[in-house]
Amino acid sequence: MRLKGKTAIITGGGEGIGKATALLFCKEGSKVGIMGRTRSKLDEVVKVARGLGEIVAYRGDVSKENDVKRMVQKFYKRFGRIDILFNNAGIMEPGTIISTSMDVWDRTMDINVKGVYLVSKYVVPIMAKNGGGSIINNSSVLGIVGMENCIAYNASKGAVRQITKSMALDHARENIRVNSICPGYIKTKMDPEFMGNPPDAEEQLDKIAAEMVPHARRAEPLEVAHSVLFLAGDESKYITGSDLVIDGGWTTY
Repeated sequence: MRLKGKTAIITGGGEGIGKATALLFCKEGSKVGIMGRTRSKLDEVVKVARGLGEIVAYRGDVSKENDVKRMVQKFYKRFGRIDILFNNAGIMEPGTIISTSMDVWDRTMDINVKGVYLVSKYVVPIMAKNGGGSIINNSSVLGIVGMENCIAYNASKGAVRQITKSMALDHARENIRVNSICPGYIKTKMDPEFMGNPPDAEEQLDKIAAEMVPHARRAEPLEVAHSVLFLAGDESKYITGSDLVIDGGWTTY
């Protein structure tokens, strides 16, 4: 087991990449806390994990300081340490600089950027006290390259990459490693929702991936989870401040 004896917090842990990572971490021996806004989705992950290991669910919003503080305190009280943090929670809504409303802009920045700031703010002191740890921030290929009609998300994911680099420098001497992942087309609900959930969304996305991605397909959430596992574990203990691109070759053009 690659994470035996370790503990991990995963935000946005009720579905998609967060769910896949929580279950993989659990299988690899970690005690896992998942945070999300929908209780039923969190409970389903806990149910699936029975027999694999221990996952504890905390309902809350990463953009609300009181929710974050309460979650971190409860997790620390239960397990006595925090070794891994996966800042995964995020949203994506369409819009240009003209069509993006203030509500969409603020909501995107609150969850995608402020959420990383808040959870890290309360986790880092505990990690430092315990001798270090690994933080993985979920950015995106759209933090590297642009995409039309997606300005708020592009801006937020670029910010996550820069937050990652700043944190890596600030906390290296506390033995805290901070890296980002940059997924491309992944089979989650985010892209269909971005398209407005048309009946043929999955078929459209498969066609887009076949045309844009050298590997000619979308990735499964578990494929991303394995990359997060690598950055969380001891195999990557000399890696910090890096972006791990998981895009099937999309950004090599």
